[in-house]
Amino acid sequence: MLRIVALAATGGLALGAGPAAAEPAGEAALSPLAACAALAEPLGKAACYDAAYAALREAVRTGEVVIVEKREAQAAQRGAFGLSIPSFQIFDRATGGQALESVTGEVDQARRDENGRWVVTLTEGAVWRQIDNGSMRAPRPGDAVEIRKAAFGSFMMKVDGQRGVRARRDD
Repeated sequence: MLRIVALAATGGLALGAGPAAAEPAGEAALSPLAACAALAEPLGKAACYDAAYAALREAVRTGEVVIVEKREAQAAQRGAFGLSIPSFQIFDRATGGQALESVTGEVDQARRDENGRWVVTLTEGAVWRQIDNGSMRAPRPGDAVEIRKAAFGSFMMKVDGQRGVRARRDD
């Protein structure tokens, strides 16, 4: 069972994904710390916090708990843009529930496929394939690319300000 808990660098924001549970995301991993906070006796409270910290640190070491900063979750969401993957609660929490509508990048390389359509690789590694018969000038390394969501789950790719073409993510 992999449980993901993200503690944002900006404070005590906890995010998580795991088996469906009645507890809010991340609470199972943090509940021992919450129990310590309820203790009144200072030495007992300190001992409780020490034990809870040691358990959390061990869970992180073994991979049962993964700590992710908000900026890392946002980067992962950006990297997954256009892929058909299940929704991850960590993405939703990292962006305040706002779905990512577009990404921008830069052309690393471009080639034509067997149908004469463009296959564009961005510098961060994402590969986008033209799926319509629209025309555009040959993308060159360094050209700016904008990819945005379009109707019915499709995407529009604009290279260097040209007219957009329909595209899909290949990798």
